[in-house]
Amino acid sequence: MRRARKAAAGAFVGTSLEFYDFYIYATASALVFGTVFFPENENPFIGTLAAFAVFGVGFLARPLGAVVIGHIGDRHGRKRALIISLMMMGAATFLIGFVPSFDSIGLWAPAILVVLRLIQGFAIGGEWGGAALISTESAPEGRVNFFGAFTQLGSPAGTVMSSGMFALAGLGGQEILEEWAWRVPFWFAGILVIVGLILRARLEESPVFQRAVSEQERKKLPVVEVFRKEYRSVLAGVLLVAHGIGGFYVTGTLFLSYATQGQGLESSPLLIGQIIAAASSFVTFPIVATLADRIGERRVLLVSAVLVIVFAAPHFLVIGSGNYVLISVMLVVTQTVGAGAWVCIPGFLGRAFAPETRYTGISLAYQLASILFGGVLPSVGAAILAVTAGAVIGPVLILVGLAVMVMIGAVLTHRIVKEREAV
Repeated sequence: MRRARKAAAGAFVGTSLEFYDFYIYATASALVFGTVFFPENENPFIGTLAAFAVFGVGFLARPLGAVVIGHIGDRHGRKRALIISLMMMGAATFLIGFVPSFDSIGLWAPAILVVLRLIQGFAIGGEWGGAALISTESAPEGRVNFFGAFTQLGSPAGTVMSSGMFALAGLGGQEILEEWAWRVPFWFAGILVIVGLILRARLEESPVFQRAVSEQERKKLPVVEVFRKEYRSVLAGVLLVAHGIGGFYVTGTLFLSYATQGQGLESSPLLIGQIIAAASSFVTFPIVATLADRIGERRVLLVSAVLVIVFAAPHFLVIGSGNYVLISVMLVVTQTVGAGAWVCIPGFLGRAFAPETRYTGISLAYQLASILFGGVLPSVGAAILAVTAGAVIGPVLILVGLAVMVMIGAVLTHRIVKEREAV
């Protein structure tokens, strides 16, 4: 149990930093980057669209990071790979806080952003997979989803920290936020890296990897084995995590952009609402994970996907009320109903891959999904809002589509896991 707790803590702090890194960029894209790094335009959504485009660039490096860092994790251990990914990820985020504005250095500003985003993306390519495995492979029997949930809690923790930092940074007003205050959340990442490295240095290696070493089951090129024998698992994984990745950017980042730029609402109350919603996950995630350990991941995933479809339209329509309390309640509801489509993934998807190729396989599935549903969706959503003058039908249909993909992914993954367990 001591090993499991240490692994869960190490996974949690790393994924917290991972999601913090990407969420602060996503939040900055919605609130200030369109003005700071790109020429002003009569349509406020155009600058945001350009910022989201740079945001999407980081996702292009994720599959490469999944292959390279996944190779290290499958060949040399989960712990070593996790330390490498954390160092690269934190350094890139910290340096973004020092990039001059477009007015200072012109096109060099977005160019430097692109480079740092690529480094971020490469590092994150191997982060989630390693964190998911170190937490689930170290868990006691019958509690895999519960301990795997600490990996997924990094998402709401990153939201709480990023939204909280931007809420503080915005206290001086929009002018100060655009002038220099937006940089503070990026600098804060340096502190998180130090904490994360201390925890990860104390991690014990995964028992599954230790067994693979003792039985000489490690593969020379894990990525080749994944594409030759486990491509079905990769496809199932891409579908399985569709809403977990894409849903956040639609219900969070795009929601924030639409509410502030499209409906003229203030950002600070909305950020506080997002903090409250994310914080509620520290109660709901363990409960949902325990339920999944008892009745199975497939059932929990399917119910969660149905509830996401039911609440897709209300999530955006509530903005029209202009009532910040009501909006905050809806954010909590959306976060809660989507929990099942996120919290069960580490333990469920990990079992769909062989232990000797698991780091590479789970990382590839997750990061390919990140390109499709995380790197592309914010730009597509912003473009739809720009073209349709702020109509919400586009984001709602995107959410419904993501939920349907989760249903298909849950069924396929369940079938693959049963086949593997039967061998």
